Amino acid sequence: MSTMNVSLPQALKSFVDAQVSERGYGTSSEYVRELIRKDQDRQRLRGLLLAGAASAPTVPVDAAFFDSLRLRARQGSGRRS
Repeated sequence: MSTMNVSLPQALKSFVDAQVSERGYGTSSEYVRELIRKDQDRQRLRGLLLAGAASAPTVPVDAAFFDSLRLRARQGSGRRS
């Protein structure tokens, strides 16, 4: 694992220290790693949403679509039982 040093103003350091103790992290590094992972997840989700928004339109979703989906789900669950 690589090391990275980060300088924080005292107010931010105090905040990080409080989060570590209040939320059960072992170290400030664990807290920062979780924040980075959450940001990665957020960026992936944003990319997927943008890709979906840019994709070609599909068939509109209406009540009939959901009725069909429920029926398929019931039939699928009946086969497994």
